[in-house]
Amino acid sequence: MITGTTKLLGVIGHPVEHSLSPLMHNAAIAQIGVDYVYLPLPIAPQNLEDAIRGFAAIGITGFSVTIPHKQAIMPLMSEISSLAEAVGAVNTVFRQDNRWVGTNTDVEGFIAPLRSTYNRDWSQTTAVILGNGGAARAVVAGCSQLGCAEIHVVGRNLQKLAAFRDSWANSPLANNLQVHHWELLPKLLPNADLLVNTTPIGMYPHTQASPLSQEEIENLNPNSPIVYDLIYTPNPTKFLQQAQKVGATTIDGLEMLVQQGAAALKIWLARDTVPVDVMRQVLRRHLGL
Repeated sequence: MITGTTKLLGVIGHPVEHSLSPLMHNAAIAQIGVDYVYLPLPIAPQNLEDAIRGFAAIGITGFSVTIPHKQAIMPLMSEISSLAEAVGAVNTVFRQDNRWVGTNTDVEGFIAPLRSTYNRDWSQTTAVILGNGGAARAVVAGCSQLGCAEIHVVGRNLQKLAAFRDSWANSPLANNLQVHHWELLPKLLPNADLLVNTTPIGMYPHTQASPLSQEEIENLNPNSPIVYDLIYTPNPTKFLQQAQKVGATTIDGLEMLVQQGAAALKIWLARDTVPVDVMRQVLRRHLGL
């Protein structure tokens, strides 16, 4: 029931029609029983600055940020958390003392299923990250927070790889970071304890694509590696199916989506807990899982 007192939350992006965030957030809000609603808010890049001013004017409590605004929104914030600054991206915004504060819950979302499921000494772990875009930045920060011994980022564009490496130059989150061209991947895979796909390869509509061949996957570390795909639909992706064939433990992107959303909802509602199970279940039902 939306009333005159209902507080507004939402997700901004362009496009944003495909977002599953309204589904999971509104399910959690209903379960908690608070007077909020979470809306999809399509904002074209050229309208971003006007939208942020408008959100302040109408009293929006906070909002999620998705492609293509995660970097562009940073100069429009009054304050940015140290983590978001280090990652170079904001995915969650909240109102504090009539000021917009930007933070990043993607890192927490990425880490959550690793910490909750795997009791291992991360300081002995070698992570290999496929791709060097915005999603890879959150994964690098997450692997650093876990304490991974080595973090290797692999990409195809030498210029973008150099820019990615240089952007971490003064960050304490990247002491163990190494950046490589894709052709060196065969040398890295046998030592990978954690392999993460941050590229869009395998996402709808190209659901039969994978960033690696089956032969490359078979070159993986045989000692129970974890293979993690940030893509959540299809579920499982071709990449994860390949990994399952060689006995790897697999994680799909749905849990990261749920956990980063839960972390954001805790901030907006100023609550220590939110119904994560409800958020997960409504998405699994929607995706037919």
